[in-house]
Amino acid sequence: MPSVLPDGETMPEDGSLPASALAGAGDRPLAFYLHVPYCATRCGYCDFNTYTATELRGSGGVLASRDNYADTLADEIRLARKVLGDDPRRARTVFVGGGTPTLLAAADLVAMLGVVREEFGLADDAEITTEANPDSVNPEYLAELRAGGFNRISFGMQSARQHVLKVLDRTHTPGRPEACVAEARAAGFEHVNLDLIYGTPGESDEDWRATLAAAVGAGPDHISAYALIVEEGTQLARRIRRGEVPMTDDDIHADRYLIADSVLADAGYSWYEVSNWATSEAGRCLHNELYWRGADWWGAGPGAHSHVGGVRWWNVKHPGAYAAALAGGRSPGAAREVLPDEDRRVERILLELRLLDGVPLRLLKPDGLAASRKALADGLLEETAYARGRGVLTLRGRLLADAVVRDLVD
Repeated sequence: MPSVLPDGETMPEDGSLPASALAGAGDRPLAFYLHVPYCATRCGYCDFNTYTATELRGSGGVLASRDNYADTLADEIRLARKVLGDDPRRARTVFVGGGTPTLLAAADLVAMLGVVREEFGLADDAEITTEANPDSVNPEYLAELRAGGFNRISFGMQSARQHVLKVLDRTHTPGRPEACVAEARAAGFEHVNLDLIYGTPGESDEDWRATLAAAVGAGPDHISAYALIVEEGTQLARRIRRGEVPMTDDDIHADRYLIADSVLADAGYSWYEVSNWATSEAGRCLHNELYWRGADWWGAGPGAHSHVGGVRWWNVKHPGAYAAALAGGRSPGAAREVLPDEDRRVERILLELRLLDGVPLRLLKPDGLAASRKALADGLLEETAYARGRGVLTLRGRLLADAVVRDLVD
């Protein structure tokens, strides 16, 4: 969850939504994102809404404690039940993210999932995911998660090189993420993801190839690879500004992406979103696909964002303020916005263009359609998909996705 919240209109104290948001809800999937805002240490590149014990000391008291966090978050899930009323949908996906969710006891994560199950039910084939740091789990912890209903897990590997991990302020040792994949498989997890980051200052092509080889060799069925984004206000941004580490340029990012796509394709992984590859359709992250396709999701936790039927809202950031609102019987929502049809059209193009299936050309206005024809001529969109009325990025188009989408939304 981003650390900076946008502006918006005031959120009702009871969290109620406009009738328009609930209209036709039964035809849309429902997902839950459960945010755990705690970390043992703060990574130098991280701009998410997370807190270490030191940062919380004296600023939230018992309300901000991770010891009772599962109970606090359960109150928001129960609030969701009240707000959504007699909505018959069972949760299609549940994703526990952070922060470091696995700083909580496995029993706490299972209990949080249990409240979603009690209040909404879970689809028979529900995808239940948690993120995890490699050094915050062991075989017993993973077995408890699996027995409690989790069937997918995502480990933050980032790199296989110690000097790269050091720049990122990651605390696990090389080799531990690969061992975690084996432990998760032994615990019965069907789907395992490794998150990788490329473009870290000081990383070489050889380092990146070694990371990809280690990730592939571990045998997950899903790999995500993201270019490092240096966010203002982070420790890494300050180090770069002081000249302690070099800034990675866009050309290096492009080269690393091409290496990733080639290595992963050769190993049997297929891209289905610009930064995500899976060995099969079943291995894809359905929860993220629901985001990208504009489904409904309730984000519970400090700073979490939600979207239901064209209404988007976000919670207060601080765990203490979040817990105080719920303890007082109020929604923790900080603000919301009702998305106009034009905004929803633009967001569909922004998100769906990144997917393997691409975006329907019928969503484009005349200027955008003209831009799509130019993108086709420039080799940025696939010809066969275009003939079927869809804009699908080529490999070169994926490298320039941000530029392409800016033209198409006109």
